[in-house]
Amino acid sequence: MAERVTIQDIADALGLSRNTVSKAINNTGLLAESTREKILQKAIDMGYKQFSYATTVAGLNDRKTEAASAAKEIALFSTGPINNSHFASTMLDKLQRELSQLGYSFTMHRLQDEEVSALRPPAFYNKERTAGIICAETFDRAYADMLCGMGTPVLFVDSPVTALGRPLQADCLYMENEANLYSIVGEMVRRGKKRIGFIGEHLHCQSFFERYMGYRKAMYLFRQPCLEEYCIIGHKEGTKIASTEDYREYLLESFQRLSAMPEVFLCANDFVALDALAVLRDMGLSVPEDVWLCGFDDSPESKVVTPSLTTIHIHSQIMGFSAAQLLLSRIKEPSLNFRTMHTETTLIYRKSTGD
Repeated sequence: MAERVTIQDIADALGLSRNTVSKAINNTGLLAESTREKILQKAIDMGYKQFSYATTVAGLNDRKTEAASAAKEIALFSTGPINNSHFASTMLDKLQRELSQLGYSFTMHRLQDEEVSALRPPAFYNKERTAGIICAETFDRAYADMLCGMGTPVLFVDSPVTALGRPLQADCLYMENEANLYSIVGEMVRRGKKRIGFIGEHLHCQSFFERYMGYRKAMYLFRQPCLEEYCIIGHKEGTKIASTEDYREYLLESFQRLSAMPEVFLCANDFVALDALAVLRDMGLSVPEDVWLCGFDDSPESKVVTPSLTTIHIHSQIMGFSAAQLLLSRIKEPSLNFRTMHTETTLIYRKSTGD
């Protein structure tokens, strides 16, 4: 009985690293097309089991094309609910309309904690039917890397923090997170506000990280002190960031430790701002009389809360259209370099900053 051919065998035969051969066989990472074809042809010649149906690289590509054309399902993975208070619901509505016009169906998969911990796809995910995966609210880095290695086109709408390490092997779509932070800081300084702080767990996701860094850069550009005590960027140990009593307790403890309350707090999103508003009220402080607040997202709640919340609007339908274009182009041409896109945002002033 012939011995099973391994990736290491192919690497040894070609004088290449095992990692390079693995990238070619699993279609991950960036390789020159000539290198990829050489590796795949050697794998076919040596009888590598995964390619036993093919005799040439062209035949292998034909089979992959046939399989891809038969897969007409787009799977959405999310660790949290997509509800009407989040920009993602509007974005996904536009995305679904764009995809359905091209004959794609849309399935939603709520990732369970045990699935994320075990690094396994959701229970009802069908790889053979799936042409592409969209990840929203999927911020576990190990799980994101697992998805990138599954051999199916993946698009992240926001992502785990990538700025501090290697990039994801996937396309990523974000809203513009920094430009309007410069604008709001500049306007606050123009209005005479000097003590400006930031609230939000900066390592929660890439967008939170970019917003935090936008705040810090803006404070530097406008020559304002960026005091570490005004950067409330953690959460209560053992809890996740959310509109919960635990997070509000963390905010209360953080506020009580301050030597002086900032004049303005910029918040990582509207829900963080709403939590801050509730805690400030419990402390007997008023917005905007004592402290000004700014959120991010322009959620429905930001318009109806008292006072209405200054915020940064995300153009969700533009994001939905952009997501469709990114994913469809990846499905059509899997070998494209991985891309990162930011869509525009708009600053909206309301009563929480005295407007």
